[in-house]
Amino acid sequence: MKPIQFLKDVFICSLGAFGGPEAHFSVFYTQLVNKKKYLSEEELIELNALCSILPGPTSTQTIAAIGYKIGGKLLAFLTLIVWALPIITFMTLLAILFPLLVENNVSLDFLKFVAPLAIAFVLFAAYKISKKVIKDQVTFLLALSTAVITFFFKVSWIYPVLLLAGGALAIFAYKEENMFQKVKLNVSWRYLILFVLFAIGSAFLVLFTQSILVNLFYQFYRFGYLVFGGGQVVVPLMIEQFVDINHYLTADEFLIGYGLIQGMPGPMFAFSSFVGGLAARNLGVITQAFAGIISGLAIFLPGILLIYFIYPIWHDLRQVKAIKIALKGINAVASGLLLSTAIALILQHVNSLTNLLVVLFSLGLLFYKKVPAPVIILITILLGFIL
Repeated sequence: MKPIQFLKDVFICSLGAFGGPEAHFSVFYTQLVNKKKYLSEEELIELNALCSILPGPTSTQTIAAIGYKIGGKLLAFLTLIVWALPIITFMTLLAILFPLLVENNVSLDFLKFVAPLAIAFVLFAAYKISKKVIKDQVTFLLALSTAVITFFFKVSWIYPVLLLAGGALAIFAYKEENMFQKVKLNVSWRYLILFVLFAIGSAFLVLFTQSILVNLFYQFYRFGYLVFGGGQVVVPLMIEQFVDINHYLTADEFLIGYGLIQGMPGPMFAFSSFVGGLAARNLGVITQAFAGIISGLAIFLPGILLIYFIYPIWHDLRQVKAIKIALKGINAVASGLLLSTAIALILQHVNSLTNLLVVLFSLGLLFYKKVPAPVIILITILLGFIL
């Protein structure tokens, strides 16, 4: 197998990967398992399970792990670049063009319904994730309590605390036998050390420098190791940090970018490039481009470092039942975060009958399932032109 051919197939996956981790899994199966037979169906399911346990973007880590399996660390890194770079580039360009359009008085009224569309996507994601992860009384209570807490208390530290608490409470609540069985692991610690050094080093640099590029790297790297699942789950963290605290973006700008990326192929974590690029809008085009690329790479860096650390010991680590049980609680908390965000966005932005109808219409199309996300985006933009 030639690495170049594999990377071409990864690029094909990146162009056809709409709809989040679950949809991405089917793309991987069609292109990499069924068509090209780079790995078996069982191996793909196993790697996807591994990456669901890890913090970070699940589908990105899954395809990077496939690259690791086929060609080692270098191919895993190149896989990440080929998979994520197209959408990172597009979202960075969008961030650069966005303020230029505004400065030249180019009307963006045709995008006025993208914000309520984004709310529909958040609601749909909250429903889909909740339906998948809320299976019993424990997960229901975790999701509900998280939604209530985060709706009333919007502080930066509460999200990681709730995620960790959800995992711990799940382990305590289920009380299954042999959750912490002993396994022998041959660990290469250097990648975990790099993972920690980036986290600590960027935090210290933020304290001693006023550079927005450093702050963006720190924030997005932090999001990369605090979030489990798809890009929708990082939305509450981004809104809290970049809209509410630092005021890098307005809520409408955030929602427009979030709505647009729903119709784009590739990993949704690349939305960080739009947010980062727009945050540096007053520092010139070159700095904006750096900000977009840095923000995009920073949010994916923890995930690839964790793959480098975990993949070689996966066959031993997968025997630890406690990790899988903790993930039940973590996912329930994540669904609660999305629900809280959706409710807050509705209260803030659904301020007219037209916007409410757009939200309901978009939700109907999403539940109908036969209308692809890019088509829903196009319909919404055309509706903006017409009205």
